[in-house]
Amino acid sequence: MTTQETAALLRTYDNVLILTHRRPDGDTIGCASALCIALRQLGRTAYLLYNRETTEHFLPYAQEFWAPEGFTPDHVVSVDIASLSLLPENAEAYRDRIELAIDHHPSFEHFAPQSCVIPERAACGEILYEIIEEMVSVNPEIALPLYVAVATDTGCFVYSNTTANTHRVAAELMDTGIDYRAVNKIHFRTKSRKRLAMEAHMVDTMETYDEGRLVLMTIPLSLMEEIQATEGDAEDLSSLAGLVEGNDCAVTMRELKPDEWKISVRTGARVNATRVCQLMGGGGHKSAAGCTLSVPLEEAKRQVLEAYLTVSKQG
Repeated sequence: MTTQETAALLRTYDNVLILTHRRPDGDTIGCASALCIALRQLGRTAYLLYNRETTEHFLPYAQEFWAPEGFTPDHVVSVDIASLSLLPENAEAYRDRIELAIDHHPSFEHFAPQSCVIPERAACGEILYEIIEEMVSVNPEIALPLYVAVATDTGCFVYSNTTANTHRVAAELMDTGIDYRAVNKIHFRTKSRKRLAMEAHMVDTMETYDEGRLVLMTIPLSLMEEIQATEGDAEDLSSLAGLVEGNDCAVTMRELKPDEWKISVRTGARVNATRVCQLMGGGGHKSAAGCTLSVPLEEAKRQVLEAYLTVSKQG
């Protein structure tokens, strides 16, 4: 559906439950919160399904909208979820009830009867902005979580998928009077000591392949436990490997539990990150994608390197 058609459909909804994805980032939380506010401004009942993995950085945007125990929705909507495999455990009960999915991933798996998917948008927040504009006036209360969505999913507007439209949407949101400076300070200009210790370890132990074109960094569970790092400390660690000079494929491997590795791939124009991750059961965008491998570290590295070499040879 178009954003106009999606807005028209949403205006017919009441008693709505909005789903976010596992290990929620600013895009899924910002989109869900903004949509919830917009529906409430229309006089509808709307909540977010509680996501226990929400970190302290994003909790303030969502916590007042968590659904109360016993809430029974009439309609279920997902935002920034490309695949049902990304649903949190408590959302599994709704996997067959999602009526509308709003997303921007090229790997979106079309699991809902109705969908609004625009892969050209750098952030799902850009799509929600267009939808909500058709529903209600975008006031500062809505604009703040949408700005968080757009800013965080583009690395503060520096990732390669950032477009002129991204900047136009951000400008419109800023013009509502939100404190975007505080958002940028919190999410892009502040790091805990534990976070810096993690980054130091990643640099010290990084590996390079293919004459330096592939950079691989790891975050073992033992390191997280040793320095008592939180999920907030570990947010967006995947951006670090891409800063190494000379690479056009940056791989970050984080151990979530023993021998379970979250793989994040960031690439330049030469390598399609989605194709790399699809070979390992994942997906995402052309320049940013991910997957999960449940194998020992050395086997995970072998699979990552094999997938990378396969795709890079294909061109």
